[in-house]
Amino acid sequence: MVATQPSDLHEEHEHEHVHLPQHRHHFETEEQQREAASFGMWLFLLTEIMFFGGLFMAYLLYRNWYNPAFVAASHTLSIKLGALNTAILITSGFCMALAVWAAETRRRKALVNLLGLTNLFGIAFLVVKYFEYAEKWQDSHVPGLKFSIADFGKLGVDMAQKTQVYYSLYFAMTGMHALHMIIGIVLIFWYMVRANRGEFTEGYVAPIENFGLYWHFVDIVWIFLFPLLYLIDLGAK
Repeated sequence: MVATQPSDLHEEHEHEHVHLPQHRHHFETEEQQREAASFGMWLFLLTEIMFFGGLFMAYLLYRNWYNPAFVAASHTLSIKLGALNTAILITSGFCMALAVWAAETRRRKALVNLLGLTNLFGIAFLVVKYFEYAEKWQDSHVPGLKFSIADFGKLGVDMAQKTQVYYSLYFAMTGMHALHMIIGIVLIFWYMVRANRGEFTEGYVAPIENFGLYWHFVDIVWIFLFPLLYLIDLGAK
């Protein structure tokens, strides 16, 4: 039986702790680094849930207090554009899920293309939202900048003024959602450059997986915004 030399043990120890380029020195293994990154992303999403949760709660409270104003104001939104954006975001989420799959199966070209499609649908969503905002500006439904109660005269002056609360929440909620979309689109461009270099198709997929969680979260927020803002008062008069 051959005795193991101290030098052999040292080499074996060094081999077990080889740090790949994407492996940060303060993690013992890549798996540990991946779990830490995933945990950090879930914590971040938790803070996002609390942030949007506050907006949702404000909306529900004011809708209860000023229901006639909220009903009348919600009828001015374009359900067709809202539904179109919903379809666009669901499609982008599907492309993002496929992008994660492409990274995990080490398909570099497919990953780049799917990230590009995700971005394309994200940009399309913002274009549709621009036309919605432009319509609100044209109709003088922008609180604080250009607002008129002419379309809500039947409510009475006091309740008609309360429609500004609805539009304030509408712009706050959809505006913050759009901001998250813009941040995501910028990040996707960065990930596309890195993916084209092959960074995420050699076993290092944590950034794509975690960004996928972010993108799906943005999708889910809109899934709640669409019925709350566009559909909840559809049958009311």
